[in-house]
Amino acid sequence: MPAQPPLTGIKVLDLTKLAPGPFCTMILGDLGADIVKVEEPGPPTGRRAEQAGKAAQGPGAGFSGSPFNALNRNKRSIGLDLKSGPGKEVFRRLVQRADVLVQEYRPGVAERLGIGYEQLAFRNERLIYCAVTGYGQDGPYRNLVGHDLNYIATAGVLSILGRSGQLPTIPHNLIADYAGGGMHAAIGIMAALIARNQTGRGQFVDISMMDGSMALMAQSFASYFANHRLPVRGETPLDGAIPNYNVYETSDGKIITIGAIEPWFFANLCRALGREDFIEHEYNSARRAEIREFFTAKFRTKTRDEWFEILSKTDICVGKMNTLDEVADDPQVQARKMIVELDGPDGMKVQQVGISVKLSDTPGSIRSLAPTLGQHTDEIMHSLSYSDEQIAKWRAEGSIK
Repeated sequence: MPAQPPLTGIKVLDLTKLAPGPFCTMILGDLGADIVKVEEPGPPTGRRAEQAGKAAQGPGAGFSGSPFNALNRNKRSIGLDLKSGPGKEVFRRLVQRADVLVQEYRPGVAERLGIGYEQLAFRNERLIYCAVTGYGQDGPYRNLVGHDLNYIATAGVLSILGRSGQLPTIPHNLIADYAGGGMHAAIGIMAALIARNQTGRGQFVDISMMDGSMALMAQSFASYFANHRLPVRGETPLDGAIPNYNVYETSDGKIITIGAIEPWFFANLCRALGREDFIEHEYNSARRAEIREFFTAKFRTKTRDEWFEILSKTDICVGKMNTLDEVADDPQVQARKMIVELDGPDGMKVQQVGISVKLSDTPGSIRSLAPTLGQHTDEIMHSLSYSDEQIAKWRAEGSIK
C-alpha cells in the first residue's frame, strides 16, 4: 500500500483566481496538501462578474466549481468577505493554523486589506507567504498591469518565437502564467517548506512571471552572453531554420514533427526516406532548401500515422502532432495515465489531465473535484471551533457563504 502523498498535512490558504495561482495550488494539492480556497461570498460584481461570465462560456470552462476545472481539484472552498469584521476574524484563525498562503494581488493591495506578509507573519511566524505577480514586488514595473504576452515580451521570450520574416508567434498563456508563474511558485513554496525545517521560520516567496519566463531562457541567454549574437526568429536550428528539425504536413492534412538534429539521427532519416546522398550535407546551408523541398513533398505521400509507424521503428526523433481530441487516445499518454477519468456529480464522468510528477513511494492523487463556492464553509468553520449559531448569524449578514 503506497504511503500518503508527500505534502499531506500541509495546510494552504489559496486566495488566487487566475491561471498562475490556481495552477500552483493544484500542484500542491495533487501532492497531498490541504488547499482551502478563500473566495468572496455572494454573486460576482463589476470586473469579477464580467470575468465569471466569460469563464462560463463553453461546457464547464473556467467556473470555479465546475467538475471539469482541473485547476481547482483537491481543494475546499470557504466564502469569506475579507472586508467585514467577521470575515477578518475567521481569516486570522485560518492563518494561525496555515503553513502556506498564496495570493496574486497587485503589490500593496494585500497590505491595504490587512493581509500582507508582515501583518500575518507576527500571528504565525512559520507561515510561508507566496505572492505571484507579473513583475515582482519591486522595480519600476511593479505596479504595471499585464498578462502573459506582456511578461514574455519583456523577458525576451517572445523575440525568439515564430518564423523568419513574420511577427512573433503568440504561444497562448502557457509560458508566463503556467511555467513562469504557477510552476515556479510551487517550486518556491516547496523550497521554503524545506528551509522551514532548518530554521523553524516561514518566509516571503516573491514570484514574478517575468522572472520565471527569463529563467526558462537560461540557455538562450548563456549563448547570447558568450557570443553577443542575437538569435533571429526562424533562423536557428531549433526554430525551423533546418529541415531536419521541423514540422511537415502529411497526406491527411495532419502534421508530423521531425527532430533529427544529431548526425546519426539525420542519417537514419535520410536512409528511411531513400536519400542517403543527403547525409553528408546536413550542415551544408546551400543544400537546405533542396532537402526541405524533398522532405515537404515526401511527407505528403503518406498519412501522419503511417509515417510515425515507419520512422518510429528506425531510431529517428519523430512525433505526431496530436490535436486535443486525439491526445487521450495516444498510447503513451494512456500508459502514463496523463488523462484520467473521474467520477463527477450525478454519475457524470469527468476527464482531466493527470499528475505529471510520478513518485514511486508517495505518489500524488486526485481526491476531489473542484468545489462550489462555500461548499466547505461549515466544515472549515467547525474545525475553527465556531458554533452552528455563529455560522448562521454571519451567513445571514453576508460575511460568509
